Amino acid sequence: MEPEGQAKPTEATGRQPLSPAKRQRLQKLYTHAGQQASQKNFDYATDLFTQCVLGDLDNEMYLRSFLNNLYKKYDYNKKGAKMAGLKTRGTWAAMKKSQLQKDWEGVLKHGYEILKVNPWDSSALLAMSAAGEEMQLDKVPLMLILTAFNSSTKDVSVARACAKALTLRHEFQQAITCWHRVEVLKPKDEEAAKQIGELQVKITIDKGGYENAESSVDVAADKDSLAKHSVASEKTPTQTQSPYETLEREIRREPSSPQPYVQLAEAYFRDENYTKAEEVLTRAFEATDGNPDIREKLEDAQLRNLRIKIREAEKERAAVKDDDVKSAEARKKHHQLRKEFDLKSLEVWKNRVERYPNDLTFKYNLGDFCQRTGNYKEAIHNFQQARNDPRWKGLCLLKLGQCFSQIKQYRLAVAQLESAIAEIPDRDTDTKKEALYYAGRLALGLKDADMADRHLTALAAMDFSYKDVSDLLDKVAEMRNNE
Repeated sequence: MEPEGQAKPTEATGRQPLSPAKRQRLQKLYTHAGQQASQKNFDYATDLFTQCVLGDLDNEMYLRSFLNNLYKKYDYNKKGAKMAGLKTRGTWAAMKKSQLQKDWEGVLKHGYEILKVNPWDSSALLAMSAAGEEMQLDKVPLMLILTAFNSSTKDVSVARACAKALTLRHEFQQAITCWHRVEVLKPKDEEAAKQIGELQVKITIDKGGYENAESSVDVAADKDSLAKHSVASEKTPTQTQSPYETLEREIRREPSSPQPYVQLAEAYFRDENYTKAEEVLTRAFEATDGNPDIREKLEDAQLRNLRIKIREAEKERAAVKDDDVKSAEARKKHHQLRKEFDLKSLEVWKNRVERYPNDLTFKYNLGDFCQRTGNYKEAIHNFQQARNDPRWKGLCLLKLGQCFSQIKQYRLAVAQLESAIAEIPDRDTDTKKEALYYAGRLALGLKDADMADRHLTALAAMDFSYKDVSDLLDKVAEMRNNE
Protein backbone atom coordinates (compact mmCIF):
# COMPACT_ATOMS: atom_id res chain seq x y z
CA MET A 1 0.00 0.00 0.00
CA GLU A 2 1.35 3.43 -0.96
CA PRO A 3 1.70 6.11 1.73
CA GLU A 4 -1.21 8.53 1.72
CA GLY A 5 -0.65 11.63 -0.39
CA GLN A 6 2.46 10.24 -2.11
CA ALA A 7 2.24 9.93 -5.87
CA LYS A 8 3.46 6.77 -7.58
CA PRO A 9 6.45 7.03 -9.93
CA THR A 10 5.49 6.74 -13.58
CA GLU A 11 6.50 3.48 -15.22
CA ALA A 12 8.14 5.27 -18.14
CA THR A 13 10.49 7.51 -16.17
CA GLY A 14 10.59 6.19 -12.63
CA ARG A 15 10.21 9.79 -11.39
CA GLN A 16 7.66 10.92 -8.86
CA PRO A 17 4.98 13.08 -10.48
CA LEU A 18 4.45 16.46 -8.86
CA SER A 19 1.94 16.56 -6.04
CA PRO A 20 -0.83 19.18 -6.32
CA ALA A 21 0.65 21.02 -3.33
CA LYS A 22 4.11 21.23 -4.87
CA ARG A 23 2.71 22.25 -8.24
CA GLN A 24 0.76 25.06 -6.56
CA ARG A 25 3.83 26.20 -4.62
CA LEU A 26 5.93 26.30 -7.78
CA GLN A 27 3.24 28.26 -9.61
CA LYS A 28 3.25 30.88 -6.85
CA LEU A 29 7.03 31.07 -7.08
CA TYR A 30 6.76 31.44 -10.85
CA THR A 31 4.23 34.26 -10.58
CA HIS A 32 6.41 36.10 -8.05
CA ALA A 33 9.47 35.58 -10.25
CA GLY A 34 7.62 37.10 -13.21
CA GLN A 35 6.77 40.15 -11.12
CA GLN A 36 10.40 40.60 -10.11
CA ALA A 37 11.57 40.20 -13.70
CA SER A 38 9.12 42.86 -14.88
CA GLN A 39 10.69 45.22 -12.29
CA LYS A 40 14.17 44.39 -13.66
CA ASN A 41 15.11 42.64 -10.41
CA PHE A 42 16.84 40.09 -12.63
CA ASP A 43 19.05 38.38 -10.04
CA TYR A 44 16.22 37.80 -7.60
CA ALA A 45 13.97 36.62 -10.45
CA THR A 46 16.73 34.22 -11.56
CA ASP A 47 16.87 32.63 -8.10
CA LEU A 48 13.10 32.14 -8.14
CA PHE A 49 12.98 30.81 -11.71
CA THR A 50 15.81 28.39 -10.84
CA GLN A 51 13.68 26.90 -8.07
CA CYS A 52 10.88 26.48 -10.62
CA VAL A 53 12.94 24.73 -13.32
CA LEU A 54 14.57 22.40 -10.79
CA GLY A 55 11.25 21.73 -9.08
CA ASP A 56 9.49 20.75 -12.32
CA LEU A 57 12.19 19.47 -14.68
CA ASP A 58 9.94 19.10 -17.73
CA ASN A 59 8.07 22.40 -17.61
CA GLU A 60 8.98 24.37 -20.74
CA MET A 61 7.08 27.46 -19.56
CA TYR A 62 9.37 27.68 -16.53
CA LEU A 63 12.44 27.13 -18.72
CA ARG A 64 11.38 29.77 -21.23
CA SER A 65 10.87 32.37 -18.50
CA PHE A 66 14.19 31.41 -16.87
CA LEU A 67 16.00 32.05 -20.16
CA ASN A 68 14.08 35.20 -21.11
CA ASN A 69 14.87 36.78 -17.75
CA LEU A 70 18.58 36.13 -18.34
CA TYR A 71 18.41 37.43 -21.90
CA LYS A 72 17.05 40.71 -20.54
CA LYS A 73 19.62 40.78 -17.73
CA TYR A 74 22.46 40.57 -20.26
CA ASP A 75 20.67 42.90 -22.69
CA TYR A 76 20.54 40.22 -25.41
CA ASN A 77 24.33 40.44 -25.89
CA LYS A 78 24.50 36.70 -26.81
CA LYS A 79 27.59 36.12 -24.66
CA GLY A 80 26.41 36.55 -21.07
CA ALA A 81 28.60 37.91 -18.30
CA LYS A 82 32.16 39.12 -18.79
CA MET A 83 34.69 36.28 -18.64
CA ALA A 84 31.82 33.79 -18.52
CA GLY A 85 34.13 30.90 -19.46
CA LEU A 86 36.41 31.59 -16.53
CA LYS A 87 33.54 32.01 -14.10
CA THR A 88 31.95 28.67 -15.06
CA ARG A 89 35.13 26.57 -15.15
CA GLY A 90 34.45 24.96 -11.78
CA THR A 91 30.80 24.31 -12.61
CA TRP A 92 31.80 22.66 -15.88
CA ALA A 93 34.08 20.28 -13.97
CA ALA A 94 31.19 19.39 -11.66
CA MET A 95 28.87 18.84 -14.65
CA LYS A 96 31.35 16.49 -16.35
CA LYS A 97 31.69 14.52 -13.14
CA SER A 98 27.89 14.16 -13.02
CA GLN A 99 27.91 12.97 -16.65
CA LEU A 100 30.49 10.25 -15.83
CA GLN A 101 28.41 9.15 -12.85
CA LYS A 102 25.24 9.24 -14.98
CA ASP A 103 23.74 11.66 -12.46
CA TRP A 104 21.47 13.28 -15.04
CA GLU A 105 19.63 15.47 -12.58
CA GLY A 106 23.01 16.75 -11.40
CA VAL A 107 23.90 17.59 -15.01
CA LEU A 108 20.75 19.70 -15.27
CA LYS A 109 21.44 21.40 -11.94
CA HIS A 110 24.99 22.36 -12.91
CA GLY A 111 23.81 23.31 -16.40
CA TYR A 112 21.38 25.86 -15.02
CA GLU A 113 24.23 27.40 -13.00
CA ILE A 114 26.24 27.77 -16.22
CA LEU A 115 23.27 29.31 -18.02
CA LYS A 116 22.95 31.89 -15.25
CA VAL A 117 26.34 33.20 -16.38
CA ASN A 118 25.79 32.68 -20.12
CA PRO A 119 22.29 31.63 -21.25
CA TRP A 120 23.59 31.27 -24.84
CA ASP A 121 26.17 28.59 -23.94
CA SER A 122 25.37 25.99 -26.61
CA SER A 123 27.64 23.33 -25.08
CA ALA A 124 25.76 23.53 -21.77
CA LEU A 125 22.42 23.50 -23.57
CA LEU A 126 23.39 20.38 -25.53
CA ALA A 127 24.67 18.57 -22.42
CA MET A 128 21.47 19.43 -20.56
CA SER A 129 19.32 18.28 -23.47
CA ALA A 130 21.15 14.95 -23.57
CA ALA A 131 20.66 14.54 -19.81
CA GLY A 132 16.96 15.30 -20.21
CA GLU A 133 16.68 12.64 -22.90
CA GLU A 134 18.32 10.12 -20.56
CA MET A 135 15.74 11.00 -17.92
CA GLN A 136 13.00 10.56 -20.54
CA LEU A 137 11.77 14.11 -20.18
CA ASP A 138 9.40 15.08 -22.96
CA LYS A 139 9.43 18.84 -23.63
CA VAL A 140 12.48 20.44 -22.03
CA PRO A 141 15.19 18.47 -23.93
CA LEU A 142 13.84 19.65 -27.28
CA MET A 143 13.47 23.22 -26.09
CA LEU A 144 17.07 23.21 -24.82
CA ILE A 145 18.44 21.94 -28.10
CA LEU A 146 16.33 24.38 -30.14
CA THR A 147 17.66 27.18 -27.94
CA ALA A 148 21.19 26.01 -28.74
CA PHE A 149 20.30 25.94 -32.44
CA ASN A 150 19.07 29.54 -32.31
CA SER A 151 22.05 30.66 -30.20
CA SER A 152 24.84 29.05 -32.25
CA THR A 153 24.01 29.63 -35.88
CA LYS A 154 27.52 28.67 -37.07
CA ASP A 155 28.04 25.47 -35.07
CA VAL A 156 27.68 22.36 -37.23
CA SER A 157 27.51 19.97 -34.26
CA VAL A 158 24.59 21.90 -32.77
CA ALA A 159 22.65 21.89 -36.05
CA ARG A 160 23.31 18.16 -36.47
CA ALA A 161 22.21 17.31 -32.92
CA CYS A 162 19.10 19.47 -33.29
CA ALA A 163 18.14 17.73 -36.57
CA LYS A 164 18.41 14.30 -34.95
CA ALA A 165 16.36 15.33 -31.91
CA LEU A 166 13.61 16.70 -34.15
CA THR A 167 13.61 13.56 -36.28
CA LEU A 168 13.08 11.39 -33.19
CA ARG A 169 9.99 13.47 -32.43
CA HIS A 170 8.70 13.21 -36.04
CA GLU A 171 9.20 16.96 -36.56
CA PHE A 172 10.52 16.19 -40.03
CA GLN A 173 10.11 19.62 -41.62
CA GLN A 174 12.00 21.37 -38.81
CA ALA A 175 14.66 18.67 -38.95
CA ILE A 176 15.19 19.40 -42.66
CA THR A 177 15.74 23.06 -41.78
CA CYS A 178 18.52 22.00 -39.40
CA TRP A 179 20.12 19.69 -42.00
CA HIS A 180 20.07 22.58 -44.50
CA ARG A 181 22.06 24.62 -42.01
CA VAL A 182 24.57 21.75 -41.84
CA GLU A 183 24.82 21.91 -45.65
CA VAL A 184 25.46 25.66 -45.55
CA LEU A 185 28.11 25.34 -42.84
CA LYS A 186 29.68 22.18 -44.30
CA PRO A 187 29.02 22.01 -48.06
CA LYS A 188 28.72 18.54 -49.63
CA ASP A 189 28.09 16.89 -46.25
CA GLU A 190 26.99 13.38 -47.18
CA GLU A 191 24.97 12.74 -44.03
CA ALA A 192 22.98 15.97 -44.47
CA ALA A 193 22.04 15.19 -48.08
CA LYS A 194 21.08 11.61 -47.17
CA GLN A 195 18.96 12.67 -44.18
CA ILE A 196 17.14 15.40 -46.14
CA GLY A 197 16.19 12.84 -48.80
CA GLU A 198 14.93 10.34 -46.22
CA LEU A 199 12.97 12.99 -44.35
CA GLN A 200 11.29 14.21 -47.51
CA VAL A 201 10.12 10.64 -48.14
CA LYS A 202 8.70 10.49 -44.62
CA ILE A 203 6.91 13.80 -45.13
CA THR A 204 5.42 12.50 -48.38
CA ILE A 205 4.15 9.41 -46.57
CA ASP A 206 2.65 11.54 -43.84
CA LYS A 207 1.05 13.86 -46.40
CA GLY A 208 -0.52 10.84 -48.05
CA GLY A 209 -2.03 9.81 -44.76
CA TYR A 210 -0.53 6.31 -44.75
CA GLU A 211 1.15 6.42 -41.36
CA ASN A 212 1.88 8.74 -38.44
CA ALA A 213 -1.13 10.96 -39.22
CA GLU A 214 -2.24 12.80 -36.13
CA SER A 215 -5.89 11.87 -36.69
CA SER A 216 -8.30 10.63 -39.33
CA VAL A 217 -9.38 14.24 -39.80
CA ASP A 218 -5.78 15.20 -40.72
CA VAL A 219 -5.63 12.37 -43.28
CA ALA A 220 -8.91 13.38 -44.88
CA ALA A 221 -7.92 17.04 -44.96
CA ASP A 222 -4.58 16.27 -46.61
CA LYS A 223 -6.18 14.05 -49.24
CA ASP A 224 -8.83 16.64 -49.98
CA SER A 225 -6.26 19.44 -50.29
CA LEU A 226 -4.12 17.36 -52.63
CA ALA A 227 -7.13 16.45 -54.76
CA LYS A 228 -8.08 20.09 -55.15
CA HIS A 229 -4.46 21.28 -55.55
CA SER A 230 -5.19 23.80 -52.83
CA VAL A 231 -1.78 23.93 -51.25
CA ALA A 232 -1.14 27.65 -51.13
CA SER A 233 -1.15 27.77 -47.32
CA GLU A 234 1.29 24.86 -46.82
CA LYS A 235 4.77 24.18 -48.09
CA THR A 236 5.29 21.24 -50.47
CA PRO A 237 7.52 18.38 -49.29
CA THR A 238 10.46 19.72 -51.29
CA GLN A 239 10.31 23.12 -49.61
CA THR A 240 11.61 23.92 -46.16
CA GLN A 241 9.67 25.90 -43.61
CA SER A 242 11.23 28.67 -41.56
CA PRO A 243 10.69 28.57 -37.79
CA TYR A 244 8.13 31.35 -38.27
CA GLU A 245 6.12 29.29 -40.76
CA THR A 246 6.31 26.24 -38.50
CA LEU A 247 4.92 28.19 -35.55
CA GLU A 248 2.22 29.78 -37.71
CA ARG A 249 1.21 26.27 -38.70
CA GLU A 250 1.00 25.29 -35.03
CA ILE A 251 -1.18 28.34 -34.39
CA ARG A 252 -3.54 27.28 -37.18
CA ARG A 253 -3.78 23.82 -35.64
CA GLU A 254 -4.45 25.11 -32.11
CA PRO A 255 -5.60 28.73 -32.40
CA SER A 256 -6.58 28.95 -28.73
CA SER A 257 -3.26 27.62 -27.35
CA PRO A 258 -1.06 30.48 -26.10
CA GLN A 259 2.25 28.66 -26.36
CA PRO A 260 2.88 28.85 -30.16
CA TYR A 261 2.00 32.56 -30.15
CA VAL A 262 4.50 33.21 -27.33
CA GLN A 263 7.23 31.22 -29.10
CA LEU A 264 6.61 33.10 -32.35
CA ALA A 265 6.67 36.48 -30.59
CA GLU A 266 9.95 35.53 -28.86
CA ALA A 267 11.43 34.58 -32.23
CA TYR A 268 10.53 38.02 -33.58
CA PHE A 269 12.01 39.63 -30.46
CA ARG A 270 15.29 37.81 -31.05
CA ASP A 271 15.32 39.23 -34.59
CA GLU A 272 14.49 42.68 -33.13
CA ASN A 273 11.27 42.77 -35.16
CA TYR A 274 9.23 44.25 -32.34
CA THR A 275 6.32 45.34 -34.50
CA LYS A 276 5.73 41.75 -35.64
CA ALA A 277 6.05 40.50 -32.07
CA GLU A 278 3.40 42.97 -30.96
CA GLU A 279 1.08 41.88 -33.81
CA VAL A 280 1.46 38.20 -32.83
CA LEU A 281 0.74 38.88 -29.16
CA THR A 282 -2.30 40.97 -30.12
CA ARG A 283 -3.64 37.95 -32.02
CA ALA A 284 -2.83 35.74 -29.03
CA PHE A 285 -4.66 38.04 -26.63
CA GLU A 286 -7.79 37.91 -28.80
CA ALA A 287 -7.56 34.15 -29.44
CA THR A 288 -7.15 33.31 -25.73
CA ASP A 289 -10.07 35.48 -24.58
CA GLY A 290 -7.87 38.00 -22.81
CA ASN A 291 -5.42 35.64 -21.10
CA PRO A 292 -3.81 37.82 -18.36
CA ASP A 293 -0.32 36.35 -18.91
CA ILE A 294 -0.57 37.12 -22.61
CA ARG A 295 -1.80 40.62 -21.78
CA GLU A 296 1.35 41.25 -19.73
CA LYS A 297 3.58 40.07 -22.56
CA LEU A 298 1.64 42.22 -25.01
CA GLU A 299 1.93 45.27 -22.77
CA ASP A 300 5.68 44.76 -22.40
CA ALA A 301 5.99 44.45 -26.18
CA GLN A 302 3.96 47.61 -26.73
CA LEU A 303 6.12 49.59 -24.31
CA ARG A 304 9.32 48.30 -25.87
CA ASN A 305 8.06 49.16 -29.34
CA LEU A 306 7.17 52.68 -28.23
CA ARG A 307 10.60 53.18 -26.61
CA ILE A 308 12.25 52.25 -29.90
CA LYS A 309 10.01 54.64 -31.84
CA ILE A 310 10.83 57.43 -29.37
CA ARG A 311 14.58 56.84 -29.81
CA GLU A 312 14.14 56.92 -33.58
CA ALA A 313 12.14 60.16 -33.30
CA GLU A 314 14.93 61.68 -31.17
CA LYS A 315 17.48 60.80 -33.86
CA GLU A 316 15.18 62.30 -36.48
CA ARG A 317 14.94 65.55 -34.48
CA ALA A 318 18.71 65.76 -34.22
CA ALA A 319 19.10 65.17 -37.97
CA VAL A 320 16.75 68.01 -39.00
CA LYS A 321 17.55 70.59 -36.29
CA ASP A 322 18.72 73.10 -38.93
CA ASP A 323 15.43 72.92 -40.85
CA ASP A 324 12.72 74.85 -38.98
CA VAL A 325 9.76 73.18 -40.73
CA LYS A 326 11.04 69.63 -40.46
CA SER A 327 12.29 70.28 -36.95
CA ALA A 328 8.80 71.38 -35.86
CA GLU A 329 7.27 68.27 -37.42
CA ALA A 330 9.86 66.07 -35.72
CA ARG A 331 9.20 67.71 -32.33
CA LYS A 332 5.47 67.17 -32.77
CA LYS A 333 6.01 63.51 -33.65
CA HIS A 334 8.31 63.02 -30.65
CA HIS A 335 5.84 64.72 -28.32
CA GLN A 336 3.00 62.54 -29.61
CA LEU A 337 5.00 59.36 -29.08
CA ARG A 338 5.96 60.43 -25.55
CA LYS A 339 2.31 61.11 -24.79
CA GLU A 340 1.32 57.72 -26.19
CA PHE A 341 4.06 56.06 -24.13
CA ASP A 342 2.90 57.77 -20.93
CA LEU A 343 -0.72 56.74 -21.50
CA LYS A 344 0.28 53.15 -22.18
CA SER A 345 2.58 53.09 -19.12
CA LEU A 346 -0.25 54.34 -16.93
CA GLU A 347 -2.55 51.64 -18.32
CA VAL A 348 0.09 48.96 -17.74
CA TRP A 349 0.81 49.88 -14.13
CA LYS A 350 -2.88 50.12 -13.30
CA ASN A 351 -3.43 46.67 -14.80
CA ARG A 352 -0.56 45.23 -12.75
CA VAL A 353 -1.88 46.81 -9.55
CA GLU A 354 -5.31 45.37 -10.29
CA ARG A 355 -3.93 41.90 -11.02
CA TYR A 356 -1.50 41.81 -8.06
CA PRO A 357 -3.24 43.88 -5.36
CA ASN A 358 -1.01 42.50 -2.60
CA ASP A 359 2.27 43.25 -4.36
CA LEU A 360 3.10 46.75 -3.17
CA THR A 361 5.98 47.01 -5.66
CA PHE A 362 3.41 47.69 -8.36
CA LYS A 363 1.81 50.35 -6.14
CA TYR A 364 5.21 52.00 -5.81
CA ASN A 365 5.83 51.89 -9.55
CA LEU A 366 2.42 53.35 -10.31
CA GLY A 367 3.08 56.12 -7.79
CA ASP A 368 6.52 56.78 -9.30
CA PHE A 369 4.98 57.06 -12.77
CA CYS A 370 2.26 59.43 -11.55
CA GLN A 371 4.86 61.62 -9.85
CA ARG A 372 7.00 61.81 -13.00
CA THR A 373 3.98 62.82 -15.08
CA GLY A 374 2.77 65.46 -12.61
CA ASN A 375 -0.25 63.60 -11.19
CA TYR A 376 0.86 64.24 -7.60
CA LYS A 377 -2.38 63.43 -5.78
CA GLU A 378 -2.60 60.01 -7.43
CA ALA A 379 1.09 59.49 -6.67
CA ILE A 380 0.52 60.29 -2.99
CA HIS A 381 -2.32 57.77 -2.82
CA ASN A 382 -0.11 54.97 -4.17
CA PHE A 383 3.01 55.87 -2.16
CA GLN A 384 0.97 55.88 1.07
CA GLN A 385 -0.02 52.28 0.39
CA ALA A 386 3.39 51.15 -0.91
CA ARG A 387 5.20 52.43 2.21
CA ASN A 388 3.68 49.49 4.11
CA ASP A 389 6.28 47.33 2.35
CA PRO A 390 9.52 47.69 4.40
CA ARG A 391 11.58 47.52 1.20
CA TRP A 392 9.99 50.69 -0.13
CA LYS A 393 9.19 52.59 3.07
CA GLY A 394 12.12 55.03 3.10
CA LEU A 395 11.89 55.80 -0.62
CA CYS A 396 8.11 56.23 -0.43
CA LEU A 397 8.47 58.72 2.44
CA LEU A 398 10.99 60.70 0.38
CA LYS A 399 8.68 60.76 -2.63
CA LEU A 400 5.70 61.67 -0.46
CA GLY A 401 7.67 64.66 0.80
CA GLN A 402 8.43 65.71 -2.78
CA CYS A 403 4.79 65.30 -3.86
CA PHE A 404 3.37 67.22 -0.88
CA SER A 405 5.83 70.01 -1.64
CA GLN A 406 4.57 70.15 -5.23
CA ILE A 407 0.97 70.67 -4.08
CA LYS A 408 2.17 73.31 -1.55
CA GLN A 409 1.47 71.21 1.55
CA TYR A 410 4.84 72.17 2.98
CA ARG A 411 4.41 71.11 6.61
CA LEU A 412 3.25 67.67 5.47
CA ALA A 413 6.23 67.56 3.13
CA VAL A 414 8.65 68.36 5.98
CA ALA A 415 7.17 65.64 8.17
CA GLN A 416 7.50 63.03 5.41
CA LEU A 417 11.07 64.04 4.57
CA GLU A 418 12.23 63.90 8.17
CA SER A 419 10.63 60.46 8.53
CA ALA A 420 12.42 59.42 5.34
CA ILE A 421 15.80 60.56 6.72
CA ALA A 422 15.25 58.47 9.86
CA GLU A 423 14.00 55.45 7.89
CA ILE A 424 16.53 55.27 5.03
CA PRO A 425 19.50 53.11 6.06
CA ASP A 426 22.98 54.69 5.93
CA ARG A 427 24.13 52.11 3.38
CA ASP A 428 21.63 53.59 0.88
CA THR A 429 23.73 56.73 0.55
CA ASP A 430 22.22 58.10 -2.66
CA THR A 431 18.66 58.06 -1.32
CA LYS A 432 19.80 59.37 2.04
CA LYS A 433 21.59 62.33 0.41
CA GLU A 434 18.56 63.10 -1.74
CA ALA A 435 16.27 63.15 1.31
CA LEU A 436 18.65 65.44 3.25
CA TYR A 437 18.97 67.76 0.26
CA TYR A 438 15.20 68.16 -0.27
CA ALA A 439 14.59 68.58 3.45
CA GLY A 440 17.28 71.27 3.65
CA ARG A 441 16.00 73.18 0.63
CA LEU A 442 12.42 73.01 1.86
CA ALA A 443 13.47 74.28 5.31
CA LEU A 444 15.23 77.19 3.63
CA GLY A 445 12.06 78.00 1.73
CA LEU A 446 10.14 77.96 4.99
CA LYS A 447 12.86 80.17 6.55
CA ASP A 448 13.58 77.59 9.26
CA ALA A 449 17.31 78.13 9.66
CA ASP A 450 17.79 75.51 12.38
CA MET A 451 16.14 72.72 10.36
CA ALA A 452 17.93 73.75 7.16
CA ASP A 453 21.29 73.89 8.98
CA ARG A 454 20.76 70.47 10.55
CA HIS A 455 19.94 68.64 7.31
CA LEU A 456 22.37 70.46 5.02
CA THR A 457 25.25 70.05 7.49
CA ALA A 458 24.53 66.32 7.67
CA LEU A 459 24.54 66.19 3.87
CA ALA A 460 27.79 68.17 3.63
CA ALA A 461 29.40 65.75 6.06
CA MET A 462 28.46 62.91 3.70
CA ASP A 463 29.32 64.67 0.42
CA PHE A 464 30.29 68.34 0.35
CA SER A 465 30.26 68.34 -3.49
CA TYR A 466 26.61 67.21 -3.66
CA LYS A 467 24.72 69.53 -6.02
CA ASP A 468 24.73 73.10 -4.59
CA VAL A 469 24.88 72.17 -0.89
CA SER A 470 27.77 74.59 -0.19
CA ASP A 471 25.77 77.51 -1.64
CA LEU A 472 22.74 76.49 0.42
CA LEU A 473 24.83 76.46 3.60
CA ASP A 474 25.99 80.00 2.75
CA LYS A 475 22.32 81.02 2.49
CA VAL A 476 21.67 79.48 5.91
CA ALA A 477 24.55 81.51 7.36
CA GLU A 478 23.22 84.66 5.69
CA MET A 479 19.75 83.97 7.10
CA ARG A 480 21.21 83.72 10.61
CA ASN A 481 23.13 86.99 10.17
CA ASN A 482 19.98 88.76 9.06
CA GLU A 483 18.17 87.47 12.12
